[in-house]
Amino acid sequence: MVFRPIRFPRGRGFSTGPVEPPLRWPPGSLPDVTASLDLTADPVELTAALVDIPSVSGEEKAIADAVEQALRAQAPHLEVVRNGEAVLARTNLGRGSRVVLAGHLDTVPINDNLPLRRTGSGDDEVLHGCGAVDMKGGDAVMLHLAAQLRAPRHDLTLVFYDCEEVEAERNGLNRIERELPEWLAGDLAVVCEPSNAAIEAGCQGTMRVEVRTTGERAHTARAWMGSNAIHAAHPVLQRLAEYTPREPVIDGLQFREGLQAVRISGGVAGNVVPDECVVTVNHRFAPDRTLAEAEAHLREVFDGFEVTVVDGAPAALPGLSAPAAAELVEASGAAPVAKLGWTDVARFAARGLPAVNFGPGSPTLAHTKQEHVAAAEIRRCADVLTRFLS
Repeated sequence: MVFRPIRFPRGRGFSTGPVEPPLRWPPGSLPDVTASLDLTADPVELTAALVDIPSVSGEEKAIADAVEQALRAQAPHLEVVRNGEAVLARTNLGRGSRVVLAGHLDTVPINDNLPLRRTGSGDDEVLHGCGAVDMKGGDAVMLHLAAQLRAPRHDLTLVFYDCEEVEAERNGLNRIERELPEWLAGDLAVVCEPSNAAIEAGCQGTMRVEVRTTGERAHTARAWMGSNAIHAAHPVLQRLAEYTPREPVIDGLQFREGLQAVRISGGVAGNVVPDECVVTVNHRFAPDRTLAEAEAHLREVFDGFEVTVVDGAPAALPGLSAPAAAELVEASGAAPVAKLGWTDVARFAARGLPAVNFGPGSPTLAHTKQEHVAAAEIRRCADVLTRFLS
């Protein structure tokens, strides 16, 4: 199917044109939006413009093209490079420190939540649509700063990357780290993931393990001749039910750990005593533990059972003692909180950069059909980062 080009009216963050978008695009037939982003627009309007460019993971070309073209045309003070479907830009002013702002361009699959829908007005306005929270509101703030801050007091790097919402090996930051590692260097990283417009410092680590029990097959009519592996998993579930997670305080921030069964599998047929059962467990651990320490803890919890580590990602310490981080906290005018979840701040922390999350929207709305972000939070994030950087 061929679509005619769509141009959006002034005030939506796109260049001017005569045609309003339809209220609903047919499922599976979203158009390739090619209008130019207006970086001088209010960051709320930029958010609206970005949301209306579909960018499901692996399909970020249209939005990356729009971001690259806008930066090259409207921010001549920035060095701009393209890496796959990632766009990077930076100042080179010779400042004594550098701040990295990072945001992913991709979204989870569209769930009948495009095109953008707007409710309310002024600071009570709310933007509804796929990616509004996770994380095109944050991307819009970054683009707004790119155009407005031509002489920041910290040198500034902006990283718009691809494939964050899929398996970790596809994450665009991995490719950038391999091919352009100097672009990830700095004194502080701010990942503009949704954080309710509050500074969320550090992040939890995560580890997934499989706890396996074994038995012996037999016909269920003669069950006493076998050994039921699913029944043998009862102590595993009992330990999980009785587990008390830690709540350590790190750098004055309250972290909360978790240990949850997320899947159980076993059995081969409706008339066979199962000879294997696997309980998959996810552990979220505080940043005072390393991956190795988290694994040792799980092996202690499930002592006596076969435990296999499936995957894991390290936590990130808050890093609020870094001078640039302290300046950001001061500019926000509010106390930071602990990040309960894993984000790409951990990737920056592993490189030696203190890192925080700071972006508009509630993380509880990410990946939901009801995804929405308040205009007031978008503007607050833009104002705080402007005060911090200018």
